[in-house]
Amino acid sequence: MSAEVEFAPSGFAAAEPPARPAGNIAAAALRFGSLIAFAAILLIFSLTAPYFLSIGNIGNVLGQSAISGVLAIGLTVVLIAGGSNVVTGGIDLSLAANMGLSAAVYASLTQLGYGDATAITASLLTGALIGTVNAIAVVYAGIVPLLATLAVMNIVAGLELVLTGNTVLPASTPFLSALSASDPFGIPVLAYVLLGFTAITAAIVQHTPLGLRLYAVGEFPEAARAAGLPLRRLLSGAFVASGLSGGIAGTLSVSYLSGSTTGSGEMLLPVVVTALLGSVFSRRLVPTVTGTLLSALLVGFLTNGFQLLNISSTLVSGVQGVLILIVVSATTLLRRQEA
Repeated sequence: MSAEVEFAPSGFAAAEPPARPAGNIAAAALRFGSLIAFAAILLIFSLTAPYFLSIGNIGNVLGQSAISGVLAIGLTVVLIAGGSNVVTGGIDLSLAANMGLSAAVYASLTQLGYGDATAITASLLTGALIGTVNAIAVVYAGIVPLLATLAVMNIVAGLELVLTGNTVLPASTPFLSALSASDPFGIPVLAYVLLGFTAITAAIVQHTPLGLRLYAVGEFPEAARAAGLPLRRLLSGAFVASGLSGGIAGTLSVSYLSGSTTGSGEMLLPVVVTALLGSVFSRRLVPTVTGTLLSALLVGFLTNGFQLLNISSTLVSGVQGVLILIVVSATTLLRRQEA
């Protein structure tokens, strides 16, 4: 049973309108266009940059994509449960700031002499608490997710500044050293963490009744309500899960940077791009965890190729902005055609 194969219980299938040829052509163009673009990026950079497709470099891309990938997968869960409308549906803009504060908490505790177990627990609880605040603001206070998570983002960023004094707090422990190490083949441990996190989350979201309920709540909320599904509880759980992914990413960030970070806000755009772009790797053009992993690798290879060719990294942000416009515009038009 998979969300890709069986999107919702049979009771919801009747709500889907019949497919239109124009919509199918546009959907196929968007889906296969993204795959062709991915292949073209790999081909161009492999021809122009030495060692681009070497095992070591692929492992580096996976490792460098671990933090943004974990955050994007957390955002994907919110996109699934909240719906694809990025203004009124599922969006969590506080994730990058969440990661920054969670990393600061971890680094602060290690400086105070606490062990890794305490620091990890505190980091995860920090992320989950931020997700809970988002859930209360969106689900129970009824604030538009875009505005609610934007406000929480600013509050969390302020708390991070207070905690760190706008400086980097160094952190070094045996666990962090092991997390930032590489295996005998030169592949970073963070790459395995990303793959493991993706596998576990995909198994839960795409192959369990809970995951199918999240899709039903996001795409067919009225039908889900009529079927007796606990909409508020499911959506709240999605925000808490998203916050928890921010706490996990905070721990990964501390290991990657050997301390806290003052530039977590820069992660927001890549994370949003990765999560939104992930839907084009799905047969139904819906957010999926595996699609988000492919999207993270696409963005990672793009950034890595630019670095190998000594092309300004500022162009990457421009490309990411263009990708957001293309994906959001195309999926919005397709949904209007299906309505």
